[in-house]
Amino acid sequence: MYSQVAHNYMPSVLRSFALSLAVSVVGMGVGMFIPPALFLPLAILELVMLIGAFFLRKRKAVGYAFLFIFAFISGITTYPIVAYYAASAGTNVVLMAGVTTTVIFGSLSLYATKTKRDLSFLGGMLMAALLALIVIGIFNIFSPLSSAAMLVYSFIGILVFSGFVLFDVNRMKQYGVSAEDVPLMALNLYLDFLNLFINVLRFFGILSSDD
Repeated sequence: MYSQVAHNYMPSVLRSFALSLAVSVVGMGVGMFIPPALFLPLAILELVMLIGAFFLRKRKAVGYAFLFIFAFISGITTYPIVAYYAASAGTNVVLMAGVTTTVIFGSLSLYATKTKRDLSFLGGMLMAALLALIVIGIFNIFSPLSSAAMLVYSFIGILVFSGFVLFDVNRMKQYGVSAEDVPLMALNLYLDFLNLFINVLRFFGILSSDD
C-alpha cells in the first residue's frame, strides 16, 4: 500500500536525486581540468565512500553532504569515460546515451510507482547479477574481453541496472520513505542512473565503433 510516509517524502527523494545529477554534471565539468594522475586516487576515494555508505545505511547515517560530495566526485571520475566515447564515437553518441538513459529511467520509475505488484522479490537476483558483473569487470582489467563480449556485458548491465530502478522505486512506493532515509534513497537512484548511463554509453560506443 502507498503509505502516507511515502507520499510525504518520495518527492523529496526525487528532488535530491535530480540535484545530485546536477552536482555530478558540475563534477564532470571540473573533471576537464583535473590532472590525469588524480583520477585513480579519486576513484579509490569514490569506492571507499561507496563501501562506507553500505555500512552507514544501517544506522541511517547517510546525509545530504555525503550524497552531494559523492555525486561531485563520481562526476569527476566519470568524465574520462564520457570524454573517451565522445572522442572515439562522437558527441552524438554521448547525447543519445543520455537521452536513452533518461527515457529508460523515467519509464521504469513510472511503472514501478503505478504497478500494484511488490517487486522486492527482484532484490536477491539483482544482487547476484551485480556481483557477477563486478567479477567480470575485474577480470576484464587483467584480461580484456573482446568487443562482442563487452557488448553482451554492457547489455546485461543495462538489464541489471534497469532492474535496480524498478526495485528501488517500487520499494519506496511499497514501504515508504522516512525523512532520514531521503539522502540514502536518492543515492540509490543516483547510482542506478549513473551505472545505467555508463552501460548504455558503452553499448552505443561499441556499436558505433563496429559500423
